[in-house]
Amino acid sequence: MLYDLLYKTVLTRIDPELTHDVCLGAIRATSRVPIVRDVVRQMWGRRPAFAVPSAGQGGPLARPVPGIMGLAAGMDKEGEAVEGLDMLGFGFIEIGTVTARAQDGNERPRLWRYPATRAIRNRMGFNNSGADEAARRLRELRSTVRGRSIVVGANIGKTKATALADAVEDYRYSASRLARWVDYLVVNVSSPNTPGLRSLQSVEALRPILAAVRQAADAAAGRRVPLLVKIAPDLADEDIDAVAGLVLDMGLDGVVATNTTIEHDLGEGGLSGAPLLPRALEVVRRLRQRLGEGPTIIGVGGISSIMDAELMLDAGADLLQAYSAFIYNGPAWPGRLNRALATTVAAR
Repeated sequence: MLYDLLYKTVLTRIDPELTHDVCLGAIRATSRVPIVRDVVRQMWGRRPAFAVPSAGQGGPLARPVPGIMGLAAGMDKEGEAVEGLDMLGFGFIEIGTVTARAQDGNERPRLWRYPATRAIRNRMGFNNSGADEAARRLRELRSTVRGRSIVVGANIGKTKATALADAVEDYRYSASRLARWVDYLVVNVSSPNTPGLRSLQSVEALRPILAAVRQAADAAAGRRVPLLVKIAPDLADEDIDAVAGLVLDMGLDGVVATNTTIEHDLGEGGLSGAPLLPRALEVVRRLRQRLGEGPTIIGVGGISSIMDAELMLDAGADLLQAYSAFIYNGPAWPGRLNRALATTVAAR
């Protein structure tokens, strides 16, 4: 209730991107004060009684995650607040999208909120400091016991200035820099905010990118790094089937479904949040039918409540992610949802 009041009376009156930066900075700062951090974790980010299984036990990643709901890419693009987001109860954190080279992203304004429909529109354009800087931050995170305990994934995309013909090497570089420090990698070819990027979702364009990322990641990390691909909700059903076939053919670890949608009339950019849920459920259900029981599906798009999460799990998702709901529901939401979901998962 306090967060709802703060959001309605203060945060909605501030530029959305500024609000994002200030709140993320506050989360990061809080996580660096030991006593305060511990109090916040006990109040909001308490862990479920048991973890989601590791890959060796039939689960999706290389080790257990402490909660089935994770944070989607886009919130912590730079990997600056991983410890703070873990403090709030997310089961795993996906940073990014990270590109091979630093870039400023699109011009402002580039982020809009729609509280009436609990949606967010963005045309950020992969603003980030580049793969080298992200690798430095992740290396620093992993230098501590606490940092090594957090399940972290990295979402990688194409640098805007890189020609589509050179996309393979662009993705390869990012993978080679980040793989050693993460628990999994996600190849993002589905953002609507980098010109031409979605054309890379075609099987012909996607296959060499995934092959290059797999080789570079495993070589850099000295182990097999779980590799997933993130797709758009706007793909035609036959294209979803083709991606599923590619995942099986290449032995990939799974799919993140879905990214933001361009099926709206609000202006440029992709829409996330509650309006995306029906299509995200359709995509996850179709993927599960085509993939069978093996590859992991991380369901994301419009999940805001226990009921939404249960619908996504029923559709075939193994893990879940959220972004917009975190903004609308506040810092206590991820821990509360993960504790409730632990009971749901145990009953299945």
